[in-house]
Amino acid sequence: MLKAIHAQESKKAAREKAKAVVEQLRSMKLKEAAKKVEDGIEETLTYCDFPSEHRTRIRTNNVIERLNRAIRRRTRVVGSFPDDNSALMLVCARLRHVAGTQWGNKKYMNMKHLETDLEDASIAG
Repeated sequence: MLKAIHAQESKKAAREKAKAVVEQLRSMKLKEAAKKVEDGIEETLTYCDFPSEHRTRIRTNNVIERLNRAIRRRTRVVGSFPDDNSALMLVCARLRHVAGTQWGNKKYMNMKHLETDLEDASIAG
């Protein structure tokens, strides 16, 4: 149900879908879940205020999840660390590698879209 809300094309359509989901949850006697959706929907739709080209990048945190997976994979190989500093050194080494490689230098979002929207807003306002 939540995926259906966030799959909508516009913020208005997502709000309408959220209302339908809330009603459906209430009809299923899931009042607490309906209240959670109703209270938090505006916060979760904040990404809709940005250009459509940025939405999927803002909505998810795939870059952070990928980095966490890489760190987790390396710490599992070691098993147990002799002290906290050795674990920290391993994590820092991975972060340094990511920052120094092409993956670390890759642009995550094209800021031209955001600059254009800001210029349009300043002209209109």
